Amino acid sequence: MQHPSSVSLSDTVAAFDAAGREPSVREQIEALGPWFHNLHLPGGVQTTPEHFLGGDFPNFKWQEIRPFVPEDLSGWRVLDVGCNAGFYSFELARRGASVLGIDVDEHYLAQARWAARQLGLGAQVEFRKMQVYDLARTDASFDLVWFMGVFYHLRYPLLALDLLAERTRRMLMFQTLTMPGDSVYGPLEDCSIDDRAPLLESGWPRMAFIEHRLAGDPTNWWAPNHAGVEAMLRSSGLRVEARPGHEIYLCVPDAEARRGRAMFESQYAAATGAIGEGS
Repeated sequence: MQHPSSVSLSDTVAAFDAAGREPSVREQIEALGPWFHNLHLPGGVQTTPEHFLGGDFPNFKWQEIRPFVPEDLSGWRVLDVGCNAGFYSFELARRGASVLGIDVDEHYLAQARWAARQLGLGAQVEFRKMQVYDLARTDASFDLVWFMGVFYHLRYPLLALDLLAERTRRMLMFQTLTMPGDSVYGPLEDCSIDDRAPLLESGWPRMAFIEHRLAGDPTNWWAPNHAGVEAMLRSSGLRVEARPGHEIYLCVPDAEARRGRAMFESQYAAATGAIGEGS
């Protein structure tokens, strides 16, 4: 998600200090803008109630997902990948989780840290500037991994999914931009090199590569079909337990699926080892 540069909150506070008064919450929100997450703050203030995606985003997605997440997450360690301004981090923290939110964009991290103070959740949520691939430098694992709205922005998406699957103890919530359609090609354990026609059939697992832009965004690289999403999740050692909403998949670690990863464990080790050596 691209955004223009904005006036920093510290500059705004300094300007109001010079004028002899503190900026209001609304003025601080404007100084931290533009916002992608519409956060509901104390006193009924919202960060971006007129969202270009329509409705109360991402709250309308959360309303679909929330029944699939345990009400009590006390004692759970949660990773929110691509946390943006922290909407999901805060909702999961309210259920008792200890949350680490990571993002590559300091603009959104500044919003998230400010919002955590406004919401009184600073003790439960930590925000760090990190790439998802940086997880290869750690031995951390998480009860719940929140991986929504990021996969299709990644240049190396399957490596990221493998990394996160390795670090998931209980659940992974996955969402990605997809191609239209929900068809799945019938079970086929092998495909003849002389008859590759099934690869063109409806429902064959596939992923479209976007060379330039989709919706004006040059970081929209991939659009898998539904069959492709499920196949990649299985290949990473996860089992789909439910589909809380459109393009959303609730997954759990699957021991049987993990056994099928043995053939490419050496490639995974080489890729993640190279990342670790770069630290």
